[in-house]
Amino acid sequence: MIKYSIRRQMTAIFIGLFSLILGLVLIINNAFLGHYYLSHKADDLIRTYNDVNAKLESGSLSDSDSVRDILTQLERANVDLVVVDGGGNAILTTLGESDPRLKEMFSGLFGMEGVDHENILKRNEDYTIYRDKSSQVQRDVEYLKMWGRFMDGSWFIMQCPYASITESASLANRFLIYLGCIGMVIGGLLVWMFSRSITRPIMELAGLSQEMANLNFDTKYTRGGMDEIGVLGNNFNKMSEKLERTVSELKQANNQLQKDIEQKEKIEDMRNEFLGNVSHELKTPIALIQGYAEGLKEGISEDPESREFYCDVIIDEAAKMNVMVKNLLTLNQLEFGSDEVQFERFDIVRLVKGVIVSCEILVQQAGAKISFISDESICVWADEFKTEQVVRNYLTNAIHHVGNEKRIEVRIENGDGKVRITVFNSGTPIPEEDIPKLWDKFYKVDKAHTREYGGNGIGLSIVKAIMESFHQKYGVENFDNGVAFWFELDAKA
Repeated sequence: MIKYSIRRQMTAIFIGLFSLILGLVLIINNAFLGHYYLSHKADDLIRTYNDVNAKLESGSLSDSDSVRDILTQLERANVDLVVVDGGGNAILTTLGESDPRLKEMFSGLFGMEGVDHENILKRNEDYTIYRDKSSQVQRDVEYLKMWGRFMDGSWFIMQCPYASITESASLANRFLIYLGCIGMVIGGLLVWMFSRSITRPIMELAGLSQEMANLNFDTKYTRGGMDEIGVLGNNFNKMSEKLERTVSELKQANNQLQKDIEQKEKIEDMRNEFLGNVSHELKTPIALIQGYAEGLKEGISEDPESREFYCDVIIDEAAKMNVMVKNLLTLNQLEFGSDEVQFERFDIVRLVKGVIVSCEILVQQAGAKISFISDESICVWADEFKTEQVVRNYLTNAIHHVGNEKRIEVRIENGDGKVRITVFNSGTPIPEEDIPKLWDKFYKVDKAHTREYGGNGIGLSIVKAIMESFHQKYGVENFDNGVAFWFELDAKA
C-alpha cells in the first residue's frame, strides 16, 4: 500500500498551481484592469483626434466620402464628436440636432475650468483627456472626454462612454472563477489519467525491485519504451541478469567452500582416527617384538628351539605390521582419490580362477573345500587390479572364517547388464548389529580369532573404498549355515 501516491501528488500540484495562477490573475485584474481600460480608451480618442486632424489639414472634410468614413470610424469606436469653428458654428458632429447630448457637449467646450484636476488623465497644448461623471443626460453613464483644438484652429470635444471599472472587473473575475473551476476539474481529470501512464510502469518497477530483493530474478520489465522509465526498466532487466549470474556464482563458490570445509574436517577426523587406530593396532605386535627381542638379548632360554620360536614370533609380528602398513597406504590412496581408476574390459571368470589358485595353500591349511560356479567366460568393465584386490579380500576373509562343514563357494552370475560375484563360507552368521560396522577400518567381529591369522580389520574397508570408486553395489548376507559377501560390476560399456 503506497502512502504518498505520485498520481495524487501530481494532481494536487496541478490543482494548487492552477489555483495560484487563478488567484494571481484575480489580484492583477482588481489592481490594474481599471488603469488598462482607461489607457486603452484614451488611446482610442487620441487615434481619432489624429485622423480627424489630418483630414482637416488636407481639407478633405469637404468631400462627403471622407466625412462618411470619419463618421463610420467614430460610430464603430462608439465615440461622439463635435467640431466648431472660431465663430461657434458646428463644422462636424456625430450627433443629431435633437440629441440632448449635443447641447451638453457644446457646454463642455466652454466649461473646462470646472474640471477637477484629479480626473485629468493627460494634458498638452493641443488637447486634454479627462473623466467626467457629471452627465445630466445619462446619469448612470460615465464618460471619458477629450477637449482641445485642431491644427486649423477649430475646437472640438469628443467623448466615449465606458462601463464602471469596478463592475467590469467584478464580472471578469467572476467569469475567471467559473472558467478556472471548470479548468481545474477537467485538468485534474486529465492529469489523473495521464499520470496513470507514468505510475503504472513505476509500480511495475517497484514490484520488480521487490522480487529482486527476494532473490527472484525471473520477473522482467515488459512495458518497454524509449523514455526515461523505459531506459530504467531495461537497466533493471540487465541488473537482474547480472545479479542472477553473480548470486549463482556465489552459491557455487559457497558450495565449493562448504565442500572444502567438509573435506578438511573429514581429513582431520580421518587423520585422528587413523593415528588412533594405527597406534592401537601396532601396540600389540610392537610389545611382542620388544618382549621377545629382550628375552633373546638376556638369554632367557638357551634352548635352540625356544630361540627359534622367539625369532619366528618376531618375524611373524613384523610381517603382520608390514601387511597392515601396506593395506593402510592402499586404503589411504583410495579414500583420498589419489589412486586413479583405470576402466578396461577383462574376463572376470579368468581373474577369479587365478585368485582361487593363488589361495589354494591357504584353503588346504584351513581344511576347507572350495567350489567355483560360473560360465566359461564373462567380460566386465572395471579396474582389473583393484577388482582382484576385492576378490582376494573376500576369499581370504572366507578362508579365515570358514567353519562347520568347511565349505567355500564362489559364484558368478550374469543378468541385465550386471555381473554379481558372491563368495560364501560356511560358519557362524555375523550378528545383525555388527553388519553395518563391518566396512569400518579396524573393526573386528571376533577379535581373538582375527588375531590368530593376523587380520587387522582393513580388508573390508579397502573393498568399500574400491567399490565406491567404481560406483557399484556391494554387501553381505547372512544365511543359517554361513555368510556370503558380494559385489557387482557392469557387463556393458
